[in-house]
Amino acid sequence: MTRAFLRPDDLHDLVTAHFGADRRVASLDRLTGGTKKGVYRIGLDDGSSVILYLWAAGENYWPPSPVVPDDPFTDASGAELFGAAHAALTAAGVRVPRLLLLDRDGRFLDDDLALVEDAGSVLLEALLQHDPAAAEAHLARLGDAVRRLHTARGPGYGKVAAIVDGTAPQQRGTEDVILDRALGHLALAAGRDPRIAGARERIEDHLRGLRAAVAPRREYGLVHGELGPDHVLVNPAGEPVIIDFEGLAWFDVEWEHAFLQLRFGDRYPALRPVELDPDRLELYRYAQTIALIEGPLRIAGTDFPDRQWMLDLAEHHIGRALTAVARPGRAGRPGRR
Repeated sequence: MTRAFLRPDDLHDLVTAHFGADRRVASLDRLTGGTKKGVYRIGLDDGSSVILYLWAAGENYWPPSPVVPDDPFTDASGAELFGAAHAALTAAGVRVPRLLLLDRDGRFLDDDLALVEDAGSVLLEALLQHDPAAAEAHLARLGDAVRRLHTARGPGYGKVAAIVDGTAPQQRGTEDVILDRALGHLALAAGRDPRIAGARERIEDHLRGLRAAVAPRREYGLVHGELGPDHVLVNPAGEPVIIDFEGLAWFDVEWEHAFLQLRFGDRYPALRPVELDPDRLELYRYAQTIALIEGPLRIAGTDFPDRQWMLDLAEHHIGRALTAVARPGRAGRPGRR
């Protein structure tokens, strides 16, 4: 598809309405990294700046795929989800960019948008790579925020917005939702990579075995869904500011910790995690491995600009998935494409 991104002139009415007729757009930068929404830094002629989120079809690189109906992490994008998640995180005492404007009526552009505080450009991910000593205090503060989320208790599982309006399905255990989610990802990944296709039966058996070890439980905390160091800004005051939180849901906290372990690696203990169910954690960890094969392979088949990064991510997780089900004598030696 032909993608047309915002230009400074497109923002005249928005800037005039929110900041006054004497304000002008001095610069407009489309920030990289987003795959479902457009993220723009608007520089104003008084030297200040704000961030614009835009939920437009031309900003979303993800092609559609089959979904599990009660999977709360499906289609985790949109202004409605953003607004509900922002309110829930703020109420929980978690630092997120201050919301300046949420427009779902097309008053300024043809698509839903949010205008938020510019919390800066310093990602925790960059600090961990280039200044790990400075990152230590930020990890501790982020851990405090994560514990506030994970020790909250909700009435059921589902997207925060769906719990608020009463539309979240509540028919079965979360472990079965995740099993079906993983099996769906496995089927799609097998259609894109012959190594996964060759190991599909073994991977499915492994997933079902992990599911069988999980005891029933009905206790849910607030879960970001993709809380890696690339989704945490460190603002000029040294506060960790969580972003990209439309996927916020009430769910098993082990789902979050499987992702935290993956993304933070050796630094994960600095977050001082809550107590976890090891069997549930193991199922969710492997399910996320399968998702991180299928999703990157799917988006790599589009016009996403950093296609090689997605292919490399999928390759890493193909190795992890195959190692877990390797036949005796072949562990650690997955075949090449």
